[in-house]
Amino acid sequence: MYLKRKIDDFLISWKNSEPKKPLIIKGARQIGKTESVLHFALSYENLININFALEKKYTNICEDGYDVQDIIMNISRIDPTKKFIEGKTLILFDEIQDYPEIATALKSFCIDKRFDVICSGSMLGINYKKIESNSVGYKSEFPMQALDFEEFLWAMGYAQETTDDLLSHMVSVTPFNQTTLKVFENLFLDYCILGGMPQVVRTFIEKKSFEGSLELQKELLADYKEDIKKYVEGIDKTRVLNVFNHIPIQLAKENKKFQISKVASGAKFKDYWGCIEWLSDAGMINLCHCLHTPGLPLKGNYEENKYKIYFKDTGLLVASLDDEAQEDLRSNKNMNVYKGGLYENIVAEALSKQSYELFYYKKENSTLEQDFFVRTQKSLVPVEVKATNGTAKSLTTLIKSDAYPDIVRGIKFIHGNVGFTNNIYTFPYFCAFLLKSFLKTADF
Repeated sequence: MYLKRKIDDFLISWKNSEPKKPLIIKGARQIGKTESVLHFALSYENLININFALEKKYTNICEDGYDVQDIIMNISRIDPTKKFIEGKTLILFDEIQDYPEIATALKSFCIDKRFDVICSGSMLGINYKKIESNSVGYKSEFPMQALDFEEFLWAMGYAQETTDDLLSHMVSVTPFNQTTLKVFENLFLDYCILGGMPQVVRTFIEKKSFEGSLELQKELLADYKEDIKKYVEGIDKTRVLNVFNHIPIQLAKENKKFQISKVASGAKFKDYWGCIEWLSDAGMINLCHCLHTPGLPLKGNYEENKYKIYFKDTGLLVASLDDEAQEDLRSNKNMNVYKGGLYENIVAEALSKQSYELFYYKKENSTLEQDFFVRTQKSLVPVEVKATNGTAKSLTTLIKSDAYPDIVRGIKFIHGNVGFTNNIYTFPYFCAFLLKSFLKTADF
């Protein structure tokens, strides 16, 4: 069962583009990169599929240099059955984190033009930095993540018209009827528990139950930790694991700013920042930086040593919760477990999957705090995450105060319906994946 993904349309456009550069698909493990490429490869007459993690014999194909003909010669020497049909062949170099040298050859493939080339892999941490620095200007990139809520709806059988209808309610500020609201709240709860890992979602659909989903998620978490042990270079593996293990613990606190001092006794920011960067490069976490002040521009306007850390996939966060929180969420449908940490994580995930960088604000010696910020072409938009449609004092202050001229309206995601009051739009959580589309149509 193939799950339709947003990368499908991108790959078709890439195939038809001119000039066409070799493509690198980057992202964490088990998010569906290889599956999507193999599905796309059906549009070619011929596929050369080389997996450097499973087929170590290919990790010397560049020993004679990076010229295309030399590489083809070495591949065909290892496997004479492989055919290289000019203009009709897709070459997939998979799991390139195990052989980053192949990225240096992408310049030659780009100039040669006889074959379409896609590279894919987990590209964990420092290995991707090596890959990124090679063949600059001669490759394209596509950052891929696990399924977002729209892709989950596709997997559940909903069509594009569903997304269009949800967006139309947001744009026209029309509340959903109670039946629709309940249906999508339940779908969204299922998505939050499952997350977007294709294997987990596919099993849920095939079995029509949550049977085995938690076990699969725990296996993925274990795989992530094994990847840390395998791929971390130049920094302490134990420190990276400690940071990863402390994310759920710190999200459970009222103050969700990540505190290095809580990870280990005497731990300091300068000693652990490399660990956090590694997890971010590996596609395991979303980093949310604290702004110096709520104003434009956003880049460069944040404090390097103040940040929140969220799981890249909320389903994996759920799987890492303690037994009591798990039971509360699954039995009572209580999304407010971990003092709202689950709500924040799912919105952070939704924003990241819309290509937003993550920022928040906490004013020193004040109760003024804002969960997230995004920007439009002309303004800064504060985004509040609330369990219910209650008072949002900080959001109201930011909108009304003359001290923040870049802010004119705000967004609040709630367990509730669509509305607009005092320059604040309220939307149900299941609409978070449509925020960028909404902002393109709204007057911000």
